[in-house]
Amino acid sequence: MSRVWNFSAGPSCLPEDVLKECAAEMMDYNGTGQSVMEMSHRSKAYEPIIEDAEAMVRKLMNVPENYKVLFVQGGGSTQFAMVAQNLGIKNKKAAYIETGVWAKKAAAEAKKLGIAVDVIASSKDKNYSYIPRVEKITGDYDYAYICFNNTIMGTHYEYIPETGNIPLVADISSCVLSEELDVSKFGLLFAGAQKNLAPAGVTLVIIREDLIPEVENCLPGTPTMLAYKTHADNGSMYNTPPCYTIYVLGKVLHWIEKNGGAAGINKLNVAKADLLYNFLDSSDFYHATAVKGSRSLMNVPFLTKYSTAETAAAGKKDEADRTDAEKAALAKEKEINDKFVKEASAAGLVNLKGHRLVGGMRASIYNAMSIEGVKALIAFMEKFAKENA
Repeated sequence: MSRVWNFSAGPSCLPEDVLKECAAEMMDYNGTGQSVMEMSHRSKAYEPIIEDAEAMVRKLMNVPENYKVLFVQGGGSTQFAMVAQNLGIKNKKAAYIETGVWAKKAAAEAKKLGIAVDVIASSKDKNYSYIPRVEKITGDYDYAYICFNNTIMGTHYEYIPETGNIPLVADISSCVLSEELDVSKFGLLFAGAQKNLAPAGVTLVIIREDLIPEVENCLPGTPTMLAYKTHADNGSMYNTPPCYTIYVLGKVLHWIEKNGGAAGINKLNVAKADLLYNFLDSSDFYHATAVKGSRSLMNVPFLTKYSTAETAAAGKKDEADRTDAEKAALAKEKEINDKFVKEASAAGLVNLKGHRLVGGMRASIYNAMSIEGVKALIAFMEKFAKENA
């Protein structure tokens, strides 16, 4: 079977060149007679792998010398707690901008740990379809928190809030290295690897050194493994790291470098996104859900003409309260969406089902998705629209 076009929101597609390299080295890495999967993380064979991965992160993201690059486990969801436990230690107060599920979950986790969370802006009023404009954040906050790219809602910050002396924390899981980013404007950045960097299993953390407290100065009860100091002092190897995932991450970073680095990849990403959004905006059958000016280059949720404000409102009602007309409209909407996903999959375009909070479909077009894949999707969408209009 030939490879499919994989539009999954994560774990996502990886560059084919990287997959081929990994396959070629699976049984024997660099003449060691073993796979990286089998290799001791303390061995001389593995040491250059993790060192190269860190060096490539620093190079491609222009990480300043006074920042630590860490490889930790637990995904972005663990970072929701670690951020609060390590940074929320002075005033136990933080500012959050709520732009969807992940920012909301991060705020909830901080509250559990006793942080006084101020939601200083939210786009909940329009189902998180836009990014609120907060030019400047002031106050006695220990940190300010944003989710830079919202995978589910398909929104993205087109600006960086000014925070002065307040450390700005950003979840960049679904947009890391899809664009150039000035690391010095942030106190801490983190990214789960499974969107743009590697298979699931490792989380990249970039943190300014002065923000790393001693373990005993974290919030009371913070486990050793949830202190950034633990990982910073031990080169990300306090315990066994996800060795193979870091190995793949290093190869993906070299692939990004070969494709022009963050700037070169961004040009490709803009070209892909422009193709898809221009098609959606000119269509009578489909429409994008994210507002112009807040649209993600990575995640593109879209609906058909059978998804309307009326069906959205009906979907929020209890089933017993829906009229017969509303029930029929919702049934038609579901029928079309299910048909789209099924026929797309049969055509080799997989993982296009939208998240339940948005509905419809979602095409995640991360760095490794080629422009040919986006063109194949548009061709299918044109055909489907003609057949189902």
